[in-house]
Amino acid sequence: MPTRLFLVRHGATELTAEDRFSGATDVPLSEEGRKQVTNLATRLADEQIDAVYASPMGRTVETARILAKPHGAEVRVDSALREIDYGHWEGKTRAQVEAQYGDEYENWQEDPLTVAPRDGESGVHVLARALPVVRRIVEQHEHGSVLMVCHKGTNRLLISSLLGFDARGYRDRLDQSPAALNILDFVSPVRARLRLFNDVSHYEGVPNRTFSQRLSRWWSPRS
Repeated sequence: MPTRLFLVRHGATELTAEDRFSGATDVPLSEEGRKQVTNLATRLADEQIDAVYASPMGRTVETARILAKPHGAEVRVDSALREIDYGHWEGKTRAQVEAQYGDEYENWQEDPLTVAPRDGESGVHVLARALPVVRRIVEQHEHGSVLMVCHKGTNRLLISSLLGFDARGYRDRLDQSPAALNILDFVSPVRARLRLFNDVSHYEGVPNRTFSQRLSRWWSPRS
């Protein structure tokens, strides 16, 4: 029996709707986000969940508590699971960052894995802290099922690395909607199979936003 990881992105926040860089900015779930997560909790209520882990940010802890409640599980917080710190871009929209820090933004767009905003983190930094935690959790809960609540960037980086993809393209090729569910099965701490990705079928009755602009220009090239 493999070890199963239910990897979830936190529910929507007000900054989610505004398409802002907010990795290190601590904001709560919006009402829409709570509805998304509550629907996911209902969906997962009959699943075996042996432990629940979360990033320390308010939006992830709140998401994890809602999901843990049907299982009577305690939320274990680990700071290594937090989102990318965008440094001096925090709180700004993509348009503002492009206008104010054009050259820095262009360099980051080309290689977000190794390039970081000033005072912020690269993808490599995130993987260096988060991957060892995932490995430890898989080892501790061998043959069990674990739920982990993280963030858009962190989830995409982890999935890229665990599946052996080139993580430089994590922003271009992988998406994570608010309250999205991913399922990975581990036959060992370093061998994972993706069973479900970015699933939001629990959104019934909750608006499924389509953003007109994305953080990656790969999907919206300049004319």
